[in-house]
Amino acid sequence: MTTAEFTPRAMTAAAARSSAPWLTQVLLLTRRNLVNIFRTPEAVLPPILISVFFLVIYQSTLGTAAGFIPGLSGKAYLGFILPLSIVSSSLAGAGIAAQNLVKDLENGYFDKLLLTPISRTAVLLGPILAGALILGIQSGIVVAVGLILGLDPATGPLGLLAVIGLAVLLGTGFAGFTVSAALGSGSAAATQSAGFLFFPLTFLTASFVPLELLSGWLKVAAQINPITYVLTGMRSLMLDGWNVADLLPALAACLLLAVAMYALAGYALRVRTRRK
Repeated sequence: MTTAEFTPRAMTAAAARSSAPWLTQVLLLTRRNLVNIFRTPEAVLPPILISVFFLVIYQSTLGTAAGFIPGLSGKAYLGFILPLSIVSSSLAGAGIAAQNLVKDLENGYFDKLLLTPISRTAVLLGPILAGALILGIQSGIVVAVGLILGLDPATGPLGLLAVIGLAVLLGTGFAGFTVSAALGSGSAAATQSAGFLFFPLTFLTASFVPLELLSGWLKVAAQINPITYVLTGMRSLMLDGWNVADLLPALAACLLLAVAMYALAGYALRVRTRRK
């Protein structure tokens, strides 16, 4: 962040922008966060490389598993495991936008931004939407690698776009959580650690086999895990077609998580402003 951003002229320009319509404020702050993210590609690449690596490994070692796993007979295991790589990418990259928020908190830019009459919802949605869009790009790359490996989705190109759309919605929830952690702690280390709290959810679900094959406490945990319904919806698009019974729960899980995490971020912002 340059010192020019803290001059009275720059603050006046920020105040002028804040008088713009609410949607314009959100778009401007989202764009600013995206620009800052792309200035540090080393933060974006690792989650993509990790997800692609595991996708290749899963396909290489478990590619023939569909032949003997009940419920997957005649279906490609690649279409079953691809959503897991997408969700893993979303989890690994959820804190990217929040790390930029931490930088703004540390150098004082965020507090100066709050002095302008800009909408508080725009302040929150800027980094959250930027993080979600980055996760959408990451998911698109994972899908492209899947196509190279031979992915043949039952719903065609529109189904692939729907899978990426679900990933963006899911990323909104993850990004909202890390933004709330950034606002609450103001620490890069704490924000990064908060992102890993969601990581166990990928194992407390039907990761490698259909939900019907789980048993005991793991099946109970998977049934209350929102990631399960997102994976089921994505897998349905890859293997079965446009199954509304699977897509609606996936969409509902993404939206509920996004709303809950946005509310948490809003609470973290109110707590932070009270401390000032």
